Amino acid sequence: MLQKPRGTRDFLPDEMEFRREIEQRLRYAAQNWGYREVCTPTFETQELFTIRSGEGIIKEMYAFEDKGGRKLALRPEGTAPVLRMYVNEAQVLAKPIRWFYFADCYRYERPQKGRYRQFWQFGTELIGADTAAADAEIILLAENLLQKSGVEFEMHVGHLAPMKHLIRDLEPGEQKAAMAFLDKHDIEGLKKCREEQGNESLIEPLSSLLECRTLDEVFEATGDLPEKERMQQMIAILDAQGLSYTLDMGIVRGLDYYTGMVFEAFAHNLGAENQILGGGAYRLAHLFGGDDVASCGFGLGFDRVMASLGKPQKARSGVVAVVYTPEAQTRAFEVARIFREAGIMTELNLLERGIGAQMKHAGRSADLAVVIGKRECEAGTVTLKDLAKGTQEEVTPEEAVAGVKRLGAC
Repeated sequence: MLQKPRGTRDFLPDEMEFRREIEQRLRYAAQNWGYREVCTPTFETQELFTIRSGEGIIKEMYAFEDKGGRKLALRPEGTAPVLRMYVNEAQVLAKPIRWFYFADCYRYERPQKGRYRQFWQFGTELIGADTAAADAEIILLAENLLQKSGVEFEMHVGHLAPMKHLIRDLEPGEQKAAMAFLDKHDIEGLKKCREEQGNESLIEPLSSLLECRTLDEVFEATGDLPEKERMQQMIAILDAQGLSYTLDMGIVRGLDYYTGMVFEAFAHNLGAENQILGGGAYRLAHLFGGDDVASCGFGLGFDRVMASLGKPQKARSGVVAVVYTPEAQTRAFEVARIFREAGIMTELNLLERGIGAQMKHAGRSADLAVVIGKRECEAGTVTLKDLAKGTQEEVTPEEAVAGVKRLGAC
């Protein structure tokens, strides 16, 4: 028996319907903020991803050569393709540009709980607004989307300026190491690293950043920063809008193109692998031959959101089963068409079952049954049966449609 490829999943109807419901909630929320959906190719040139992350990322991607010898890769994330599309198609559009996407992505890594080789990402990009208001909007949008999804979460908001200010005199390799320890909130690792490199004076100010919960505390640890006013403006907007968040100056995000504000969200019930969203302010378009435009955005791990929400609650199916005797088959197809044109999910017996077997099957798959026999055919009526209550009435097909809609089973 053939099996699905490692790191992929199958979704049966109940789960697929639940996923579509949450996906549509996210789409609707993003559209309410003025963001419009875009779509990029499933595969891109490898250079799109190596140009900012180096050749080493190839081993983490599904990379291949096509029959023409072109080096391609299945997209491992959504931001780079969207910015590539901006450079190719949209640099002349009025700014700011508000886009969102929902895409399946692919990474060649060891599958584990919550991490798959094929996964789905919902993302937004706000292009061409280099302001505190833009930073605040993208964070508030992320909060709104997570709330609409129904997941319980905690938001962490930070900024790279304080950290980069403190390590500005270190060598690039030392800077990267220090930022990695801070991102993990690993104070002991940071101390050991600084001691080995002979620069222990930074241990205290860097460590203190992780304890800061107000901007005043941040500026006490770092002194005045060029970004101070913008940071204050952003936080003032978030506070005025009642955002619940933790100020976290240890967020790094692990990608070199982030330039300022950074933020992450964590689900309450996913254990160690609980990050469901991350983003920040960045500059990326110039790497792809475009203008050096400021952008900000985030990626939401859709699969982790679904894992946090748990198994779908089985709702009423909203299906009407048309049950009929052999001589009523033609009429059954006509009635089914009437119901479907009215927007009601309708299924017909296709297995030449008797009425009893049809009713038994309908009890497992439908809420209501429409019974058509010889008498109903002659009278131009149907018998509408509520399978949960056991009640029934003989009515015209049009009256049956109205009754189904009145019951909300469509």
